[in-house]
Amino acid sequence: MTALGFLYPGHRAEDDYPRIEQLLGSDIRVDLIHTDPGEDTREVAALRALGTAERFAEGVEALRLTGAETVVWASAGGGFAHGWAGAQEQVRTLARLAGMPASSTSFGFVHAARELGVRRVAVAAAYPEDVTALFADFLRAGGLEVTGPRSPAAAAPAEVAGWGQEEVLALARAADTPDAQAVLLPDTALHTAAHLGPLEEALAKPVLTASQVAVWEALRLADRRVNAPTLGSLFTREPLVQV
Repeated sequence: MTALGFLYPGHRAEDDYPRIEQLLGSDIRVDLIHTDPGEDTREVAALRALGTAERFAEGVEALRLTGAETVVWASAGGGFAHGWAGAQEQVRTLARLAGMPASSTSFGFVHAARELGVRRVAVAAAYPEDVTALFADFLRAGGLEVTGPRSPAAAAPAEVAGWGQEEVLALARAADTPDAQAVLLPDTALHTAAHLGPLEEALAKPVLTASQVAVWEALRLADRRVNAPTLGSLFTREPLVQV
């Protein structure tokens, strides 16, 4: 059994995580600990306040009781809003508090893009433009090229959490560009686990989303690789062996 731990602010799209757990297989457990969600806003200051050591400490004790082997800070905006260096320091703090390997959704996007061998990415965000720009800067710091980051449908987290497949696909299509090798949807309030197959089919390229890359990043820290094609190209291992 591999136990994966996540610190997740609030209660927006947390049901993506048990869905992903079901699709991964019986020997992987996903444990989600909720942290203080702060204000229901996309303002940069509020995003930066989400991932403080004090808020991490509140969740870490509960996380240890789950037996988690790795921990991921499952808030994209709560990571990249600090910039590359600040997000690295944030992860080091989390690892120290938790006493286990740690990372964040923000770094998960960069590592996942490298795993797929893509360099040029489109960003489909429901953030205000200044927040989307911070994510694009973070990706560039990680060595990726961003093809015109867009916020085609800026919305509050509570609204985004209610979007279904049609709204998610519209968001992705509005931001996609012909030269993008993958489309990234960074919003951790967005439900995407059930839509990854249709999204990749419609766009004809890999799609990376917050809950998907958070779980993949936790597995990477645990040195696990899982074939789960329903979770998109990121979880497709080649070659496949038919039994």
